[in-house]
Amino acid sequence: MLSPQTLDERDRRLVAAWAADCAECVLPLFEAEAPDDDRPRDGIARARAYARGELDAAGQIRTRFVAGRAAQAVTAPAAVAAARSAAPAAGVAHMGAHSLGAAAYAAKAAALAAPDRPDALDDEIARQLELLTGQTRAALRRLPLLGTDSAGPLGSGLLASGVLGDAIRRIQTAIDAPG
Repeated sequence: MLSPQTLDERDRRLVAAWAADCAECVLPLFEAEAPDDDRPRDGIARARAYARGELDAAGQIRTRFVAGRAAQAVTAPAAVAAARSAAPAAGVAHMGAHSLGAAAYAAKAAALAAPDRPDALDDEIARQLELLTGQTRAALRRLPLLGTDSAGPLGSGLLASGVLGDAIRRIQTAIDAPG
């Protein structure tokens, strides 16, 4: 049986597009430090191609880690977080829950890039929520709450704590809210 964090293919394609949007917004933070490294941009492009039905899950699974390796090429914390946002966006073809990882890393990157703005994290999450269509919001609602299912990225690992966990909890609370 598949983990509830996987989502069906239709829902994964929906949330892949949203994850790509989230990661793309902070991509300039990475590219400012590593303008010739196209791995995060390529990961985002592959997430979009998967969302459009141009790539299959198997092809994406084989290449999903490439974008994240770009985080080793930069030193600025915001640039690292931006590269790490592209990696789970590329991984959504494998498991829908990665979309929340892409959003969380993007929110972290935005906050790290604006240390003088305490509301930068909240602003980025609000921007991400504005990008949601009704269908994408419904797909994200099908994911288990952070920390309630250990069979995937929303388990008790890296995404469950700190800024990343806080961002995912805020997103999940907002998508569950009526309205």
